[in-house]
Amino acid sequence: MITVLLVEDDVRLADALAGALEPHGYAVTQVRTAEQALAADPADVVLLDLGLPDMDGVELCRMLRERHGAGDTAVIMVTARGQQRERVRGLRAGADDYVVKPLAIEELCARMEAVLRRIRRPADGPLTAGPLRIDPAGRTVELDGARVEVTRKEFDLLLALAREAGSVLSREHLLLRVWGTTWPGTLRTLEVHVGTLRSKLGTPGLIETVRGVGYRMPVTGRADAAPTGRHR
Repeated sequence: MITVLLVEDDVRLADALAGALEPHGYAVTQVRTAEQALAADPADVVLLDLGLPDMDGVELCRMLRERHGAGDTAVIMVTARGQQRERVRGLRAGADDYVVKPLAIEELCARMEAVLRRIRRPADGPLTAGPLRIDPAGRTVELDGARVEVTRKEFDLLLALAREAGSVLSREHLLLRVWGTTWPGTLRTLEVHVGTLRSKLGTPGLIETVRGVGYRMPVTGRADAAPTGRHR
Protein backbone atom coordinates (compact mmCIF):
# COMPACT_ATOMS: atom_id res chain seq x y z
CA MET A 1 0.00 0.00 0.00
CA ILE A 2 1.26 3.47 -0.88
CA THR A 3 1.64 5.76 2.12
CA VAL A 4 0.73 9.44 1.87
CA LEU A 5 1.58 12.27 4.25
CA LEU A 6 -1.05 14.97 3.78
CA VAL A 7 0.14 18.36 5.04
CA GLU A 8 -2.97 20.54 5.09
CA ASP A 9 -4.20 22.93 7.78
CA ASP A 10 -7.79 23.07 6.49
CA VAL A 11 -9.32 20.23 8.49
CA ARG A 12 -12.44 19.81 6.38
CA LEU A 13 -10.47 19.76 3.13
CA ALA A 14 -7.91 17.34 4.57
CA ASP A 15 -10.62 14.96 5.80
CA ALA A 16 -12.35 15.06 2.41
CA LEU A 17 -9.15 14.45 0.49
CA ALA A 18 -8.05 11.60 2.76
CA GLY A 19 -11.49 10.05 2.48
CA ALA A 20 -11.30 10.20 -1.31
CA LEU A 21 -7.78 8.74 -1.51
CA GLU A 22 -8.22 5.78 0.83
CA PRO A 23 -10.66 3.86 -1.42
CA HIS A 24 -7.99 4.10 -4.16
CA GLY A 25 -5.55 2.13 -1.97
CA TYR A 26 -3.63 4.93 -0.26
CA ALA A 27 -2.86 4.98 3.48
CA VAL A 28 -3.12 8.64 4.48
CA THR A 29 -1.60 10.32 7.53
CA GLN A 30 -2.83 13.87 8.14
CA VAL A 31 -0.82 16.66 9.74
CA ARG A 32 -1.69 20.36 10.06
CA THR A 33 1.69 22.07 10.53
CA ALA A 34 5.24 22.01 9.22
CA GLU A 35 6.47 20.93 12.65
CA GLN A 36 4.21 17.88 12.57
CA ALA A 37 5.27 17.11 8.99
CA LEU A 38 8.96 17.10 9.92
CA ALA A 39 8.26 14.79 12.88
CA ALA A 40 6.13 12.35 10.87
CA ASP A 41 7.32 8.97 9.63
CA PRO A 42 8.64 8.89 6.03
CA ALA A 43 5.95 8.37 3.39
CA ASP A 44 5.93 7.41 -0.28
CA VAL A 45 4.20 10.68 -1.21
CA VAL A 46 3.90 14.04 0.54
CA LEU A 47 0.92 16.17 -0.51
CA LEU A 48 1.96 19.62 0.60
CA ASP A 49 -0.15 22.76 0.99
CA LEU A 50 1.79 26.04 0.84
CA GLY A 51 -0.29 28.10 3.28
CA LEU A 52 0.70 26.51 6.57
CA PRO A 53 0.34 28.35 9.90
CA ASP A 54 3.94 27.93 11.08
CA MET A 55 6.04 27.91 7.91
CA ASP A 56 5.83 28.61 4.20
CA GLY A 57 5.28 25.35 2.33
CA VAL A 58 8.14 26.07 -0.07
CA GLU A 59 10.59 26.25 2.81
CA LEU A 60 9.14 23.06 4.28
CA CYS A 61 9.68 21.35 0.93
CA ARG A 62 13.36 22.31 1.03
CA MET A 63 13.67 20.94 4.58
CA LEU A 64 11.97 17.68 3.64
CA ARG A 65 14.43 17.28 0.78
CA GLU A 66 17.33 17.69 3.20
CA ARG A 67 16.11 14.91 5.49
CA HIS A 68 17.78 11.52 5.32
CA GLY A 69 16.03 9.33 2.76
CA ALA A 70 13.82 12.13 1.45
CA GLY A 71 15.06 11.43 -2.08
CA ASP A 72 12.83 8.36 -2.14
CA THR A 73 9.76 10.44 -1.31
CA ALA A 74 7.62 12.16 -3.93
CA VAL A 75 6.61 15.71 -3.00
CA ILE A 76 3.55 17.14 -4.75
CA MET A 77 2.43 20.64 -3.91
CA VAL A 78 -1.37 20.92 -3.74
CA THR A 79 -2.32 24.56 -3.38
CA ALA A 80 -4.63 27.34 -4.48
CA ARG A 81 -1.63 29.40 -5.61
CA GLY A 82 -1.71 29.02 -9.37
CA GLN A 83 0.55 31.85 -10.48
CA GLN A 84 3.54 30.95 -12.62
CA ARG A 85 6.05 32.39 -10.14
CA GLU A 86 4.62 30.18 -7.38
CA ARG A 87 4.89 27.09 -9.59
CA VAL A 88 8.50 27.91 -10.39
CA ARG A 89 9.33 28.50 -6.70
CA GLY A 90 7.82 25.18 -5.74
CA LEU A 91 9.58 23.16 -8.43
CA ARG A 92 12.91 24.80 -7.71
CA ALA A 93 12.49 23.99 -4.01
CA GLY A 94 12.38 20.29 -4.90
CA ALA A 95 8.72 19.51 -5.59
CA ASP A 96 8.17 16.72 -8.11
CA ASP A 97 4.85 18.15 -9.28
CA TYR A 98 2.55 21.10 -8.63
CA VAL A 99 -1.25 20.80 -8.60
CA VAL A 100 -3.65 23.73 -8.29
CA LYS A 101 -6.87 23.43 -6.29
CA PRO A 102 -9.63 22.56 -6.94
CA LEU A 103 -8.59 19.20 -8.34
CA ALA A 104 -10.15 15.95 -9.49
CA ILE A 105 -9.15 12.99 -7.32
CA GLU A 106 -8.54 10.85 -10.44
CA GLU A 107 -6.03 13.38 -11.74
CA LEU A 108 -4.26 13.56 -8.39
CA CYS A 109 -3.96 9.76 -8.23
CA ALA A 110 -2.60 9.68 -11.78
CA ARG A 111 -0.03 12.35 -10.95
CA MET A 112 1.10 10.47 -7.83
CA GLU A 113 1.48 7.25 -9.83
CA ALA A 114 3.47 9.03 -12.54
CA VAL A 115 5.82 10.69 -10.05
CA LEU A 116 6.41 7.44 -8.18
CA ARG A 117 7.26 5.67 -11.44
CA ARG A 118 9.87 8.31 -12.20
CA ILE A 119 11.60 8.44 -8.81
CA ARG A 120 11.61 4.67 -8.31
CA ARG A 121 13.21 3.90 -11.65
CA PRO A 122 16.97 3.28 -11.39
CA ALA A 123 18.74 6.37 -12.69
CA ASP A 124 21.78 4.54 -14.07
CA GLY A 125 20.00 2.05 -16.32
CA PRO A 126 20.21 2.93 -20.04
CA LEU A 127 16.95 2.93 -21.97
CA THR A 128 16.45 1.59 -25.47
CA ALA A 129 13.72 2.53 -27.93
CA GLY A 130 14.18 0.77 -31.24
CA PRO A 131 17.56 1.95 -32.60
CA LEU A 132 17.80 4.60 -29.87
CA ARG A 133 19.84 4.20 -26.68
CA ILE A 134 19.62 6.78 -23.89
CA ASP A 135 21.96 6.72 -20.89
CA PRO A 136 20.57 8.86 -18.02
CA ALA A 137 23.75 8.54 -15.96
CA GLY A 138 26.11 9.63 -18.72
CA ARG A 139 23.48 11.84 -20.38
CA THR A 140 24.35 10.42 -23.80
CA VAL A 141 22.23 9.45 -26.79
CA GLU A 142 23.17 6.88 -29.43
CA LEU A 143 21.34 5.93 -32.61
CA ASP A 144 22.34 2.58 -34.16
CA GLY A 145 25.49 2.77 -32.04
CA ALA A 146 26.50 6.23 -33.24
CA ARG A 147 26.65 9.14 -30.79
CA VAL A 148 24.04 11.87 -31.28
CA GLU A 149 24.96 15.27 -29.89
CA VAL A 150 22.04 16.88 -28.08
CA THR A 151 21.65 19.90 -25.81
CA ARG A 152 20.72 19.59 -22.14
CA LYS A 153 17.06 20.42 -22.76
CA GLU A 154 16.88 18.12 -25.78
CA PHE A 155 18.21 15.28 -23.65
CA ASP A 156 15.73 15.96 -20.84
CA LEU A 157 12.86 16.06 -23.35
CA LEU A 158 13.91 12.84 -25.05
CA LEU A 159 14.36 11.08 -21.70
CA ALA A 160 10.90 12.17 -20.52
CA LEU A 161 9.32 10.71 -23.66
CA ALA A 162 11.35 7.49 -23.49
CA ARG A 163 10.53 6.83 -19.84
CA GLU A 164 6.80 7.02 -20.62
CA ALA A 165 6.97 5.25 -23.99
CA GLY A 166 3.50 4.40 -25.26
CA SER A 167 1.86 7.18 -23.22
CA VAL A 168 0.78 10.51 -24.61
CA LEU A 169 2.49 13.32 -22.71
CA SER A 170 0.70 16.63 -22.89
CA ARG A 171 2.56 19.77 -23.90
CA GLU A 172 1.88 21.21 -20.43
CA HIS A 173 3.36 18.11 -18.74
CA LEU A 174 6.52 18.28 -20.85
CA LEU A 175 6.91 22.00 -20.25
CA LEU A 176 6.60 21.44 -16.51
CA ARG A 177 9.09 18.55 -16.41
CA VAL A 178 11.72 20.04 -18.73
CA TRP A 179 11.36 23.80 -18.35
CA GLY A 180 9.66 24.07 -14.95
CA THR A 181 6.74 26.12 -16.25
CA THR A 182 3.37 25.71 -17.96
CA TRP A 183 3.32 29.24 -19.36
CA PRO A 184 1.72 29.07 -22.85
CA GLY A 185 4.41 31.39 -24.19
CA THR A 186 6.94 28.54 -24.01
CA LEU A 187 4.93 26.20 -26.25
CA ARG A 188 6.87 27.38 -29.28
CA THR A 189 10.11 26.50 -27.48
CA LEU A 190 8.84 22.94 -26.98
CA GLU A 191 7.86 22.63 -30.64
CA VAL A 192 11.28 23.86 -31.76
CA HIS A 193 13.06 21.34 -29.52
CA VAL A 194 10.89 18.48 -30.82
CA GLY A 195 11.63 19.53 -34.39
CA THR A 196 15.36 19.72 -33.72
CA LEU A 197 15.37 16.29 -32.07
CA ARG A 198 13.55 14.76 -35.02
CA SER A 199 16.09 16.29 -37.36
CA LYS A 200 19.05 15.01 -35.34
CA LEU A 201 17.61 11.51 -34.95
CA GLY A 202 16.54 11.28 -38.58
CA THR A 203 14.32 8.27 -37.82
CA PRO A 204 10.62 8.73 -38.68
CA GLY A 205 8.14 7.72 -36.01
CA LEU A 206 10.38 7.93 -32.93
CA ILE A 207 8.47 10.98 -31.71
CA GLU A 208 4.81 11.15 -32.69
CA THR A 209 2.62 14.23 -32.53
CA VAL A 210 -0.81 13.64 -31.00
CA ARG A 211 -2.79 16.52 -32.42
CA GLY A 212 -4.28 18.82 -29.84
CA VAL A 213 -2.63 17.00 -26.92
CA GLY A 214 1.12 16.53 -27.06
CA TYR A 215 3.73 13.95 -28.02
CA ARG A 216 4.40 10.24 -27.65
CA MET A 217 7.20 7.79 -28.19
CA PRO A 218 5.20 4.90 -29.69
CA VAL A 219 4.82 1.61 -27.87
CA THR A 220 6.28 -0.19 -30.90
CA GLY A 221 9.51 1.61 -30.01
CA ARG A 222 8.99 0.96 -26.33
CA ALA A 223 11.77 2.14 -24.02
CA ASP A 224 13.15 -0.68 -21.91
CA ALA A 225 16.10 -0.86 -19.58
CA ALA A 226 19.14 -2.16 -21.40
CA PRO A 227 20.82 -5.22 -19.83
CA THR A 228 23.14 -4.25 -17.00
CA GLY A 229 23.97 -7.66 -15.55
CA ARG A 230 21.81 -6.97 -12.49
CA HIS A 231 18.47 -8.44 -11.50
CA ARG A 232 15.68 -5.86 -11.33
